[in-house]
Amino acid sequence: MAEQDLGDFYARVARVEKARAKGYGFEADGTLGRSHYQRPRSRRRRVLGPLLIVGLCVLGLKGAMHHQIGDASFQDRVVAMQASQGFERLGGFLMQADPVTLWISAQLDKYL
Repeated sequence: MAEQDLGDFYARVARVEKARAKGYGFEADGTLGRSHYQRPRSRRRRVLGPLLIVGLCVLGLKGAMHHQIGDASFQDRVVAMQASQGFERLGGFLMQADPVTLWISAQLDKYL
């Protein structure tokens, strides 16, 4: 009896190897094989949200600095930065007191 079962086993192995040589695949029922695999979708990166958060943080920092050191001192420092060379000139341009910075500074004056 064992000889007959062993012969059936080798016949089945031969069929599977022959099918694999032709490029076929084998999946048992209830297993997760190639047919169950789905390629993950490529997700679009969200850039606008983080940039908005960074921009709000920069404006908040500018407003807090304006509130802390005062309007005259803030303007003197910005003018000094604009008179410099290289990146300090760019920093002076970015640190100018815009309406949002002045509003944040006024709100801090009111509540602190």
